[in-house]
Amino acid sequence: MNRTVKLLILSSAILAMPAFAKSAYTRDDAVRIALENSPDIKSAEQDLASAESQVTSAYGSALPTVDLSATYTRTFGVGDVKKNSAISDMLDDAATKNEEMLAGVFDNYNYAMAKMGGYRWGTQIGITATQVLYAQGKVSTGTEIAKSYRRVSELSLETAKQDVRYNVEVAFDELIYLDSAIVILQSTIDQLQENLDYVTQAVQSGLATELDLIRVQISMDELQTNLQKTQKNRIIARNSLLNTMGLPWDAEAEFNGDLRDPKNGYAAPDTVMENVRKRRKELAQLDESVKMYENNIDIEAGDYKPTLVLGGSITYQDGNNDFFKWSAPDWDDNISKRIYLNFSMNLFNGMKTREAVVQAKTTLRKTQIQRENADRGIQLEMESAKNTLEDAENQIEIQQRRVELAQKNLDMTEAAYKAGRETQLNFLDANMSLKNARLDYLSAIVDWNKAYNAMLKATGEY
Repeated sequence: MNRTVKLLILSSAILAMPAFAKSAYTRDDAVRIALENSPDIKSAEQDLASAESQVTSAYGSALPTVDLSATYTRTFGVGDVKKNSAISDMLDDAATKNEEMLAGVFDNYNYAMAKMGGYRWGTQIGITATQVLYAQGKVSTGTEIAKSYRRVSELSLETAKQDVRYNVEVAFDELIYLDSAIVILQSTIDQLQENLDYVTQAVQSGLATELDLIRVQISMDELQTNLQKTQKNRIIARNSLLNTMGLPWDAEAEFNGDLRDPKNGYAAPDTVMENVRKRRKELAQLDESVKMYENNIDIEAGDYKPTLVLGGSITYQDGNNDFFKWSAPDWDDNISKRIYLNFSMNLFNGMKTREAVVQAKTTLRKTQIQRENADRGIQLEMESAKNTLEDAENQIEIQQRRVELAQKNLDMTEAAYKAGRETQLNFLDANMSLKNARLDYLSAIVDWNKAYNAMLKATGEY
């Protein structure tokens, strides 16, 4: 293989080797760190935690509710409630038994009326329990919606990880490309420097003109300008990759790796559409969304159905004239017990239920349309990625051939130039043609890597 082609294949690895780097990262390191630090992934993880909580909450709707309440009341404007015998004391010794009994009844009546007026201080402590027996089917359906939402959140997390991996791969390839471009430019400058030294000596000895020297110097200035520009772009690319990894900018950070070479025989992605549909997270998310909105129709239509609730309570009630006094709980005297079965059903609510069902069906249909459109879009994306990958493979062969021809042309032109059979202008053109051919070949390798990554993403294998 031509030595120039070998240089192009190995150049990225040569420059990327950090001799005394403060921080060095491989491609796998970059992906791993980005997955750990990505704010998008962290946000998706929080969404998943919230979705998990909603599932638990939905299950909780099927369980009974138990409430404890306690009230201590001070009522103003009422007198002491005391049991007395004021009417019985009004009787004299001549009162008959019937009169004494009747007076006692009135005394008790007055006491009962005073109690009905209320005490200054009152205490009420109660425990209430309710169990929904039937809630228009909303409990079970709500649980299914929560599960679907959890699945959507899981898929969103997987999609976020996939996007992070893809972005890191693209940024890493761009950085390696710039590293290799710097190697190529520097190599071209070194070759041109040899020519510059030769022409300088030739001018001094009268074998070349000042114009020949100016031409070489102009080419050298152009190459050095391109090198400086590429070096600046590399700094930006490095910081961009560090940012994608969630790390601060580090002037001493280095990255070890190279570009994929299609000659190494990478496996072709699976383009069978049935398999692609199973792997693409977007389609799975839309499928779960369709389930959610189908269940949401049942939720809205549930308002046509009744609600049945079983409940019961135990309440302690006590009243006293003084703050510091209270009666001990007595099961028969001051503790009330009740149990109930409540049935309720809406008969008319201004057509709100009907319109809510219509809106739910509309939302479902919109999601179904999105699902159908996404399926067609993925097919188009996959076909486009496939064509791009094939074109990139063809370009690699073309550009490799250009490099070989440009190298051969430079070798022949240089030999002829030094022998005085070729002009300096043609020699400089041959040198620049080789430089451009090398960069174009490297760019073709980068384009193939981008196309390969895009193909993996399109088929859901990323």
